[in-house]
Amino acid sequence: QVQLVESGGGLVQPGGSLTLACAFSGTIRGLTAMAWYRQAPGQQRELVARITSGSNRYADSVKGRFTISIENAKKSLFLQMNSLQPEDTAVYYCQALVGEDAYWGQGTQVTVSS
Repeated sequence: QVQLVESGGGLVQPGGSLTLACAFSGTIRGLTAMAWYRQAPGQQRELVARITSGSNRYADSVKGRFTISIENAKKSLFLQMNSLQPEDTAVYYCQALVGEDAYWGQGTQVTVSS
């Protein structure tokens, strides 16, 4: 079992920044990737960014604005979000892929509004 707990969401003005964190624990042997997804009201959950041992991948809508990173020593995944826009408003979820199993956190709300 893998446990994921997100934090760092909140209300921010357009153009502002936030950093999300995801603390992970449990049996992470065989971890192949970690990712951030988001889901806006009435929308499907979509991939925001994924990190693997070889490369990082970003959705086109966040390229150049968001940065995914991981600190294994702290067992934490991060998402630095800059130049936030109202369309970035969503619940952001952390995901861990261990073998063929996907684990999810409970989500953290990000609201971008003036």
